[in-house]
Amino acid sequence: MERKEFLKRGFGSLLGIAAINACKSTDVDPTTSTGTSTSTGSTNGSSSSNCTVTPTETEGPFPTKSPANFVRKDIRDDRTGVAFTMNITIKNANASCAALSGALIDVWHCDKDGNYSEYGGTGMQSTNYTSVDFLRGRQTTDSNGLVTFTSIFPGWYSGRAPHIHVHIYNASGKSLLVTQIAFPYDICNTVYTTGQSYGYTKGAQDTTNERDNVFGDGYTNELATVSGSLSGGYTLTHTIVVSA
Repeated sequence: MERKEFLKRGFGSLLGIAAINACKSTDVDPTTSTGTSTSTGSTNGSSSSNCTVTPTETEGPFPTKSPANFVRKDIRDDRTGVAFTMNITIKNANASCAALSGALIDVWHCDKDGNYSEYGGTGMQSTNYTSVDFLRGRQTTDSNGLVTFTSIFPGWYSGRAPHIHVHIYNASGKSLLVTQIAFPYDICNTVYTTGQSYGYTKGAQDTTNERDNVFGDGYTNELATVSGSLSGGYTLTHTIVVSA
């Protein structure tokens, strides 16, 4: 089964069936500047009065098979691309949005070409990466509820907007939330349309957040703040609220 067919059928915890239509470049004015820029995302979790549990999203089709094997901050392995730092903070809705320390945070995302490690050689992903494990990692939140990962700016694949998968457990290993992080379009468009020297050769993404079958029902609380530049790298800052 091809990846687009998986997405159309709504396997896992996908909610509903949404059409996966190609997003033309005319839908959003392209951003061509390679200078430093910032796109501000969700403010959810910033206070006890702004503290909504982040939506649950699908874990598949390429979840990490053995997350405990990837306790590491630098998840790049041999993957190349624009430098990318992820700062993810976890807050607890059951404690007036206080920081949740000691939580286990798993992240995974595709490489600049849109491929995932641990999978491949099938209609879902033709390139076979079953013997490698790039761009997967686990960290434990500090006293501020923060984890940081060093990575490369994710690419995209047909039918999905750019995204990062996140699975959050409490200190005892109980699953609290599986979700995804959305990216601002203007930052992505800059990387994908002007980052050829960094290996981003596919051009603009074919699906925006609004047309994505995961984020299409609303992504206000899943949109990250991203700042930086091609030459200096980008930093993602995002807060996820769980019920712990």
